[in-house]
Amino acid sequence: MSSLIEKATLRLEQLRQAGVVLPDEDERAPAKEAQIPSIIEVARHEAALGVRLRKPLRQTDSVSVLSRRVEINLDALSKAGIVNPKALRSQLADQFRVIKRPLISNAMGKGASIIANGNLIMVTSALPGEGKSFTAINLALSIATELDNTVMLVDADVARPSVLDMLNLPPGPGLLELLQDESQVMSRMLLKTNIDKLSILPSGAPHERATELLASDAMVKLLNDMAQRYPDRIIIFDSPPLLLTTESRVLATHMGQIVVVVKAESTLQQDVLNALAMIESCPVKLLVLNQARTESQNGYGYGYGYGYGSGGDGRP
Repeated sequence: MSSLIEKATLRLEQLRQAGVVLPDEDERAPAKEAQIPSIIEVARHEAALGVRLRKPLRQTDSVSVLSRRVEINLDALSKAGIVNPKALRSQLADQFRVIKRPLISNAMGKGASIIANGNLIMVTSALPGEGKSFTAINLALSIATELDNTVMLVDADVARPSVLDMLNLPPGPGLLELLQDESQVMSRMLLKTNIDKLSILPSGAPHERATELLASDAMVKLLNDMAQRYPDRIIIFDSPPLLLTTESRVLATHMGQIVVVVKAESTLQQDVLNALAMIESCPVKLLVLNQARTESQNGYGYGYGYGYGSGGDGRP
């Protein structure tokens, strides 16, 4: 019996060293050195993972279907002017509270009307350089502080992905690999972060037929699965600019809400109108004014404003 316990303890340690988050392990609970796992517990974990006690741990084992664990440097977030979920009292955090509140209400079916795929939110802009990726990341981090919601951040700017770079995370497979091979498991591509309620789906390796992949039946199936799998999950898509690529227009047809970032004193009004015309079918369009001058205690700073575009029913 003692040999079985030793094997069970060794096997659990192998799984942990491989970066596997065991299904029933509470990461917030303090370690219990005296607690010896039973062979039944190990068997249950390994049955879920598709491996056996007597088989050595290998890269090809199905433990790889579990999400990869990554660490986001929270201090670096603050220095980069990004919302730090652990330091909620800041001007930027307060601004994104205002921005996220109607989006969450619509996503959870608590707006003025029920919106199909309301928890699928695309963040885009008319042109590059308006702050859409910055906004998408901050919005996701702000939602991650909610008590009742989790959030997935998807880097859907497949031509010029930037989410992983901005968060200083290593590259890896993601959205495009899922669309090319429907046998792939999304959990294998997801990055589980040290921010409890935030996971990230990278864009994946560049592909010459990215637009066709985003317009494929595989994309429709994937989005439906994302929208329906977890009722508390909100999915934020960092999308390409509307006026330069066709990918974002294709993606927009599946979204319940779209956030259009406009750079203050820079973006032409006609460009904004042209961009909005391309997403006319989306039920809710939120305009976020980036780097708008706002009066503060220290004179003038930069902030965000918001308003709904035509066709939106989900007013705050």
